[in-house]
Amino acid sequence: MSTNDIDLEKRRFLTQTTVALGAVGAGLAATPFISYMNPGAGALEAAAPIDVDISKLEPGQLIRVEWRGQPVWVLNRTEEMLASLEKIEPRLRDPNSDKSVQPPYCKNRYRSIKPEIFVAVGICTHLGCSPTYRPEVAPPDLGKDWLGGFFCPCHGSGFDLAGRVFKKVPAPKNLVVPPYRYVTDTHIVVGEDQQQEAA
Repeated sequence: MSTNDIDLEKRRFLTQTTVALGAVGAGLAATPFISYMNPGAGALEAAAPIDVDISKLEPGQLIRVEWRGQPVWVLNRTEEMLASLEKIEPRLRDPNSDKSVQPPYCKNRYRSIKPEIFVAVGICTHLGCSPTYRPEVAPPDLGKDWLGGFFCPCHGSGFDLAGRVFKKVPAPKNLVVPPYRYVTDTHIVVGEDQQQEAA
């Protein structure tokens, strides 16, 4: 067979058709793998913001909710609790929360939008244990200087009632404050940022 007998048009058509069919086949074969990598409904639901009703939250009471598979605390601080926050600052590692995680609208002494309501991820920043809420003042096991806060019994880290870590404990940073916003005075949404007021 000589080169004159080869139909170059037909060869070009067959080559282009083969390439096009191969690309379509590869796309169809890849579709299940790509859709498998997308998060499932359960994962999307776990990452979704959550509504928290704080209408029945008594002064001094802490409730626990779950967001993104983590415990989130919502604490209604009393006037006495709020007053203790300034007194304890010399004993804190990061009193101004400069090295800690919180939304910009919570970077204040209270680490909250409204002073009385504190929202934090209830996981110690040392090794991920969950501290206990210890609101009592000067309990025998924590000493006369304890003004209330959160204590991690696993390795002895302590946090004040704004989730700020004490000096000389294993935890390196303050407790994380997640993004949250108020819908009403008695209803917050954890997982969505508070809208900043226009200046």
